[in-house]
Amino acid sequence: MKKYLFACVFLLAFGRAQAGVGLTELPGPEGDGPVSVFYPSSGEDKALQRGPFALQLAWQGTPVRGNGRLIVISHGSGGNPWVHTDVARTLVQAGFVVAFPQHRGDHTGQFTDPGPISWKLRPAEVSRAIDAVGQSPQFAPLLVLDKVGVYGGSAGGHTALTVAGGRWSPAAFRRHCEAHIADDFSSCVGFFTRLRGNILDGLKKTVALGVIRQRFDDTSWYSHHDPRIHAAIASVPFAADFDMASLAAPRIPLGLIEARQDINQVPRFHIDAVRAVCTTCTIIADLPSAGHGAMLSPLPPFKPDTIAAELLGDPPGFDRNTLPEIDRKIAAFFRQHLPPAP
Repeated sequence: MKKYLFACVFLLAFGRAQAGVGLTELPGPEGDGPVSVFYPSSGEDKALQRGPFALQLAWQGTPVRGNGRLIVISHGSGGNPWVHTDVARTLVQAGFVVAFPQHRGDHTGQFTDPGPISWKLRPAEVSRAIDAVGQSPQFAPLLVLDKVGVYGGSAGGHTALTVAGGRWSPAAFRRHCEAHIADDFSSCVGFFTRLRGNILDGLKKTVALGVIRQRFDDTSWYSHHDPRIHAAIASVPFAADFDMASLAAPRIPLGLIEARQDINQVPRFHIDAVRAVCTTCTIIADLPSAGHGAMLSPLPPFKPDTIAAELLGDPPGFDRNTLPEIDRKIAAFFRQHLPPAP
């Protein structure tokens, strides 16, 4: 009888461990786009197609309580939730609910306002995503929202630095690009074109600087404080437009992920500048052979010989088998700073 009871307990525990990762969409408040939510579910993972991504998730599965904590993930410029499915799954398996706001004018379906225009909007969109989840009848009973985490990569990393206490300025973005347009061209221009070391480079730099000077002369400093946010991780962030003094002592625990072969946000202008001043920051991962898209998992199926493939694809020698361990370190950081809710 004891062996039988032990077997039943083991099977029940194993069944809970193998529960599905639910996925649903909530309407965004105040005219925002939808909020995609990954969560612990009693449902069964099944094949689910989202664009080119073949995923295994429990679509509209019944939510079950995990650790009572929420993580908001801010996607990169032109991004979407699906390229962060693997880290979302790891966080859900650690007990978290994970929410993705769709950043207006800077997502896969609408790529009209990347850069500082989007960066002004993103932190408030994160806060409204917290509101949306908290007001949802299916999630409100399962969460306590006094301690929320934020994770973001690239432009989402900029968001994470902002909610951690950093302040930035469009004029600082302009000054950075005026000083370093050749060395950090992709940070200033995005996915539209690249310098190729030919006769057209001078024209590209002149046009880019003309547009930047016209659009980004705002000298205001922008910041965002949401007292519910208690921990953040910035992965390969755009950071050259921050007042670095504001990041010397972040108001909340701040983790950093660096990719040393990043040619989109060249580390010495961005994350290295943050590391130089932030003595309390936790280095989640420092990846010597990784590029800017290292933490995108699953990686988009880039068309060959495109700028996106060049800027986000893996450099030779980068081993994607290292990513599950990094995802577990991300979950461990949030577990440390966001204890289970009562």
